[in-house]
Amino acid sequence: VQLQASGGGSVQPGGSLRLSCVVSGRTSASYAMGWWRQSPGKEREFVAAVARSGENTLYKDSVKGRFAISRDNAKNTMYLQMNNLKPVDTAGYYCAAYEIADIHFVTDSPFNYDYWGKGTQVTVSS
Repeated sequence: VQLQASGGGSVQPGGSLRLSCVVSGRTSASYAMGWWRQSPGKEREFVAAVARSGENTLYKDSVKGRFAISRDNAKNTMYLQMNNLKPVDTAGYYCAAYEIADIHFVTDSPFNYDYWGKGTQVTVSS
C-alpha cells in the first residue's frame, strides 16, 4: 500500500488548510490511519488518528477543537481539516496507516503504524 499526502502550503496565523492522503494499492477501508508531523530538530509527533469505521478519532491535545480528521473510504482518502492555524503548527505533515481487523480501534502509538507517506509542508507565519 502507498500513501500520498498533499494540501500543504503557507498561511498566516488563523488561517486554514485541508490536507489529503490518498491510499493506493489496496482499499483504505482495511486500514486505520493517522496524521503525524515533524519539525526540523524535533521528534515526530502524533497529530490525529481515525479508525477504519471513521467513527472513532483521537487528537493531540493542542489541536483539539482546531483540527478535524475524517476519511472517505469510497475515495480511498483521509483528510485533516486544520483551522485557526498557529506558528507552532509549522511542520512537515505525514499520513500513516496500519491494517487491523477491529474497525473501531484507534491509537497514537507510532509502533502500530506500518505504512508511511511522504510529507507535505505546512508553514504558518505572518
